[in-house]
Amino acid sequence: MTSSAPTAVLDQLAPEGRLVAAINFGNPVLAFPHADDGTPQGVSVALARALAERLGVALVTRVFDTAGQVFGATDQQQWTLAFLAIEPVRAEKIAFSEPYALIEGTYLVRDDGPFTAVEQLDRPGNRIVVGRGAAYDLYLSRTLEHAELLRETSSQAAIDAFVKGLGDAAAGVRQPLEKAAAKHPGLRVLDGRFTAIRQAVGVPKANTEAAEYVHAFVEEMKRTGFVRQALIDSGRSEVTVAP
Repeated sequence: MTSSAPTAVLDQLAPEGRLVAAINFGNPVLAFPHADDGTPQGVSVALARALAERLGVALVTRVFDTAGQVFGATDQQQWTLAFLAIEPVRAEKIAFSEPYALIEGTYLVRDDGPFTAVEQLDRPGNRIVVGRGAAYDLYLSRTLEHAELLRETSSQAAIDAFVKGLGDAAAGVRQPLEKAAAKHPGLRVLDGRFTAIRQAVGVPKANTEAAEYVHAFVEEMKRTGFVRQALIDSGRSEVTVAP
């Protein structure tokens, strides 16, 4: 397939004829390994594949366990396209599209605990377990005034640590927290949210032509219903497509 993309866009997104997409398995709502062969699946992968087809280049998916690892690899030229939540710290090095999906960040708590609303967690003495470098870690680091954050190596590690007794709550994406609550009696997920995590597509900030192209591509994928269908196809129909 011959691409109609400008040469500068191809040089930045696929300098060797390959679009190298960083896929973050830290958020299973957006990307996850296939149950049979472990190949990446999910809306992030679907978008990367559609963009590669649009560009007329091969797609290479480079899997990372956490969003923090993806961001840490920005300066190492390990990817030309990434799927991450928009955060000010990340925006210093990454040019983001508008979000394609909005995901609730909330808390997993114990049934016998005193919490009934997300606002009650930010009080002196409360300890919240988070995955280091995750969007909600960065958000809570900016916004919490009293509670203490306990950082684990990944979002799943944070949930596991909380299940084993660490902290007063685990912060994360609603769907994985609800899965943990269903698996472990005595846990529940609070109604409400402390943030709506804005999931977007990013390129290294210096790649301005690529950033403009990706921005337009993402808006088209939302407008045509591609994002909604990709979420449905991956079993994530409950996720909100960003306006």
